[in-house]
Amino acid sequence: MLTRDRLGTFIAVVLSTAVVAAALLLWASSQPRVPDRFEDLSVVVQSPAAANPAEFFAETVPWPAAAARELADRLGELPGVTAVVQDRPFYAQPIRSGRPVPGLTTGYGWRAGVARLVAGAPPSGERDVVVGRDLGVPVGQDIILLTGTGPAPWRVTGHVEGSAVLVAEPVAARLQPGVRAIGLVGDPDPAAVRAVVGSAGTVLTGAGRGALEPRADARLRWIGTQVLSATVALAGFACVFLVASTSAFAVNQRRREIGLLRAVGATPRQIRSTLYRSALLVGGAAATVGVALGAVLAVSLDGFLVDAHFQPVGFSVRWEPWAPAVAFLAGPLVSLLGAAASARRASRIGPLEALRVAEVEDRPMSRPRWIAGLTAAAVGAAAGVYTATAASVTDMAQFALLGAMALVVAAALLAPAVVPWLVRLLLWPVSGITGSLVRESALAGVRRTASTAAPVLLTVAFGVFITGTVQTSTAAYAARRAAAVDTRTVLIPNGTPGLTDAAAPAAPLPTQVYVAGASVAAVGLPTQPPGTALVSPDSADRFGDSVTVTYGDGVQETLRITGTAPAGTVPAGPVPAELLLARDVVRDHDRSALAPAAFSAAAAATPGAEVVSVATYASRADAEEDRLVWSFTLLLLGMSAGAGALAVGNTLLMATRHRIRDYRVLRLAGATPRQVALTVALESALVVAIGSILGGATAMLALLGSAGSLSAQVGTEISVIVPWSLISLIVGGCLVLALGASTPSALRARPTR
Repeated sequence: MLTRDRLGTFIAVVLSTAVVAAALLLWASSQPRVPDRFEDLSVVVQSPAAANPAEFFAETVPWPAAAARELADRLGELPGVTAVVQDRPFYAQPIRSGRPVPGLTTGYGWRAGVARLVAGAPPSGERDVVVGRDLGVPVGQDIILLTGTGPAPWRVTGHVEGSAVLVAEPVAARLQPGVRAIGLVGDPDPAAVRAVVGSAGTVLTGAGRGALEPRADARLRWIGTQVLSATVALAGFACVFLVASTSAFAVNQRRREIGLLRAVGATPRQIRSTLYRSALLVGGAAATVGVALGAVLAVSLDGFLVDAHFQPVGFSVRWEPWAPAVAFLAGPLVSLLGAAASARRASRIGPLEALRVAEVEDRPMSRPRWIAGLTAAAVGAAAGVYTATAASVTDMAQFALLGAMALVVAAALLAPAVVPWLVRLLLWPVSGITGSLVRESALAGVRRTASTAAPVLLTVAFGVFITGTVQTSTAAYAARRAAAVDTRTVLIPNGTPGLTDAAAPAAPLPTQVYVAGASVAAVGLPTQPPGTALVSPDSADRFGDSVTVTYGDGVQETLRITGTAPAGTVPAGPVPAELLLARDVVRDHDRSALAPAAFSAAAAATPGAEVVSVATYASRADAEEDRLVWSFTLLLLGMSAGAGALAVGNTLLMATRHRIRDYRVLRLAGATPRQVALTVALESALVVAIGSILGGATAMLALLGSAGSLSAQVGTEISVIVPWSLISLIVGGCLVLALGASTPSALRARPTR
């Protein structure tokens, strides 16, 4: 039976199971998608993979034009092959009404038999192009296209459905000489294709062609996976914490009942078994509801994940039976873990507890509670020290999260030791009988007060920690970017992925080269002589006197290392690189390379570029990354704050119900309903204030370590930044829920005998 005492556990388990079920369904659906241009190709040969970790999202090592042509000729002789298509994507963005068309930044060669015209003719000349009909440019008219070298007019010879930029194959070969994929039209035998390819590439068929998805889409899927994993971890921690606090509160209210069971002969083991069975039953029932809710939630979230850029376009939820099954098992497990500590404590209640008339706690802090709380505090302090000395963002984030969780647990366990001080401090300005009643009631039930405040503590702590971490990190990196620029104005992209040569002919030009099969970040500078390279200070030990690189077009060259790049050669913010090459060499081998910014006092705005101040550049440099992080932050904050807020309301509802006899005594003593409601409201406000103070202090301690690490990384003093308006909204929401859950029950108290 779902009593009010079990309602808090039920709600927490429903939420955790729903989050886990939705996350697992979304994760199972997050599989690589075959790009549209490869849908009609039964077999595709991909160039060799780069020797980088998977999370690097490196492009495969391209074949040079000659090697790709020779391999395509041999594949074209296989039985069942009717055509061979060399895939050559390059940067091409139409300009319409003087502005770049958003979302259309890649052009391809005309692929006979694959692309289908709806009007006009295929491209054949040097400046011929086929575009999507939705651009609204009639056949025969000119359109301005941006390529790596700058804007130029192209003649529209035909239309296709959808959004596309297609040029003649020789033009595509000039704009992108290297080849990373060769598609086979027809029905060839994959085994025969593998025999021809050998170790020169990878043969992809069926769903395996999803490996051809753009690296940007793969990165989005990885980001989405991290979001889902973090959500599940935070949901699990939050719900175990909330179930534990709710169970502790419920056990504290049932001390007499458990004492009576012990008085009639129940053993501690029987008490624990009873509570464990209750937790499993509640967990199983809640898991059933949670799985159904999670499935609905997953379907409604797929569009949000795409819009928030956590998943690539075309993502949709697919039903995988194992996902809800695993989520269902998580329900009873979370319930059991949350009730474990309360069950052990309940088994130690003695039979004489049933004979007590007053429910005054003799010892709010037991020895095991002191040990556990101080241990968690020590772990949090150690994690804070490691956070402050972390040299990378990844290590900082991991240690900071570990420290925050440990400090939250420590604050919840040690709360009864500080609650009396906080009660006296917060109620010091409140005088009269109402203040005295609330003060003495809280002091008489310190552990009850601490348990009631625990959901508020968790909600506020994670709210302050999550938002503070994001805001502080964003400000730190913006300050580093601004400090690295010694000009007053900066030329940055406007509606384009980067700056062309026409807009920034001397700007640092980033590219990717391959050294021993591994992708390496490089940048081209006008001051670097051809045939030579500089190495970054961090990579000085990696390279010797020379290095053999493979460029983006598949061509290899051995470069002489002439030294280490001096500090300030390349601005730290926009172009991090291990190798510094000649700019003209980068342009010759990477026709689609675009500059991220131009730092020159003489910079002038052109199509696809705008001049901004250094402060604006610093704030926009990673605007998309910051937007993704903030969306992730709001998602986690909404989940944790929502779960915590519901727990706050339920805990206060349980507390009010168990104290209904106290309110009736007040009515018999002459208190009016308004006075009783005012007393209950003050108690609820006190609980919310205590939880907010403890949660805020806990989070600020965890944030100090992050600020120290960021200060060391960016080379300037960084202060903790917290959006207090958002935190005030969270605290206000907890207060409203607390008052709404407690006050109506108190008003219904009648002075019966």
